[in-house]
Amino acid sequence: MLFFCGGTVLAQSPEKPNIIVIMADDLDSRQLSCYGGQNLKTTYIDQLASEGMKFNAMIASEAMCIPTRASLLTGLYPVKHGAYQNHKPVDRDLKSVIHYLNDLGYRVGLTGKDHMTKPRSVFPFDLVDGFEPNCVASTDEYFLDSVRNYVLQKEPYCLFVMSINPHTPWTVGDPGEFDPDELVLPAHWVDTELTRSEFQKYLAEVRRLDNQVGDIMNLLEETGTADHTMVIFLGEQGPQFPGGKWTLYDNGQKSSMIVKWPGIVKSGTETDAIVQYEDITPTLVDIVGGEPIAGLDGRSFKQVLSMGETQHRDVAYGIHNNIPEGPAYPIRSVRDLRYKLIWNLTPDSTYYIKYMLNTNNSKLAWTSWVDRAAHDDHAKALTERIVTKPALEFYDIANDADELKNLAEEPKYRALVQSYLAKLQGWMETQGDKGAALDVPIKRD
Repeated sequence: MLFFCGGTVLAQSPEKPNIIVIMADDLDSRQLSCYGGQNLKTTYIDQLASEGMKFNAMIASEAMCIPTRASLLTGLYPVKHGAYQNHKPVDRDLKSVIHYLNDLGYRVGLTGKDHMTKPRSVFPFDLVDGFEPNCVASTDEYFLDSVRNYVLQKEPYCLFVMSINPHTPWTVGDPGEFDPDELVLPAHWVDTELTRSEFQKYLAEVRRLDNQVGDIMNLLEETGTADHTMVIFLGEQGPQFPGGKWTLYDNGQKSSMIVKWPGIVKSGTETDAIVQYEDITPTLVDIVGGEPIAGLDGRSFKQVLSMGETQHRDVAYGIHNNIPEGPAYPIRSVRDLRYKLIWNLTPDSTYYIKYMLNTNNSKLAWTSWVDRAAHDDHAKALTERIVTKPALEFYDIANDADELKNLAEEPKYRALVQSYLAKLQGWMETQGDKGAALDVPIKRD
C-alpha cells in the first residue's frame, strides 16, 4: 500500500499501521447509538463501528480516570501499577507503551487530557497541541494543525487523542438539541426534573465527542492516510451520575471499544470477547511486531481482531478504592458474560462521593433523588442501593443489565456465589491486593 507524505511516496504495511487512539472521558457507552442508545445518533462513532469491530465486553478494572488510563498505558492492573486511587501517580520504576513502541520505531504522542503523564520518566509522550488538556475546563476549543503535522511525519506513530468530553462540568455543546421530557433514562436512575436537565447537558457533550471523532476521521481522509491508519475508540469508564463512575456496577465499569484496522479487521463486525484496558498495550506491541512483554497483566487480543477469535478472557476483574473522593469504601468485582459478583469489603460503612452525593448541593441530581425518596418507595430503593450495600451482590447481568435484583442470598445461587468469590480472592492474592488496607490516605509527593 502506498501513500504520500510531504511529496514522498512511502510504503506502509497493513500489519504495521499507524495508530490513533481516541479516548472519551466519563462516557456512558450505552448512550452511543451503535451500542443501542436511544437519545442521540452518534453519527461518526457509528460510522467507525460500521468500518471496524465493536467490542461488547470492554471492561474497566477501576471506574475512575487515573487508574483506567494508567492501566491502558502500562498493561498492569491498578495494584500493580500503583495508581489504585484517583490522582495517585503510578510507581516510578515502570515502563509504559511509550517505551515499548519507541523501541519498535514508533513515535508516541498525546493531545488533550494529560493528567496521566506523570512521572514523565514513565510517560515520555510527545505532547501535541490541539485538544484541551484540562478535564474540568468550561470550554474545549481545539484545533487540528498540530495533529495534522504529527501524522504526516515520516516515522510511524501512535497518537492518543484524549477528549475531555463528556466529563463534568457539562458546559459545552447544545443541550437544547434534546427535549428533556423525551429522554430515555437508565432504569437505575430516579426520574426527576433536575436529573433530566443534567442529562441534557451530558448528552450535549456526548454530541461534542462524536463530532471530535468525526474531525479526526476526516483529517485522516483529507491527508490520504486513512487506509493505513488503525483507529481505536475507547469510552473510558461510566458517567458521573449515581451508580456510574466510582462504582463497580456495569454503568461504571462497562466501557466501549471500536477498532478500525483497514485490510485486517472486517467492516461492521462485533465481538463478545471479554477485554480489559490492561490488554491494549500488549496488543499494540503485538500489532507492530514486538515480542510479548514479561510481567504484564494484560495480553494481546490481536487474534480477536485479525483472526476473528471469539474469546479472550474468561472473566474481568474490578477494584474500587474510595479515598480521596470520599471516605473509605473498598469494593472488588469479578464478572463474565452471564454473572457479576461485587464484594463490598466494608458493608457497615456508607458509600459517599463528595462530587456526586452531597445533598447540601441543590444542583446535583442526587439531591433531587433523595428528596423524591422521602415520599416515593421506588426512589427510596434506588437511592439506598447506592449508599447502603450488603457484603455480596450477585447479578445475572445477561438478563438484568441495570443490576437491580441482587441474587446473592437466594439459595440456588449460593454455590455459584462462592465459586465467583473464590476466583476473585485468588486474583486479589496474585495482585498483592490487601483489600480494605489499600483504601487509606496516601502520602503525596
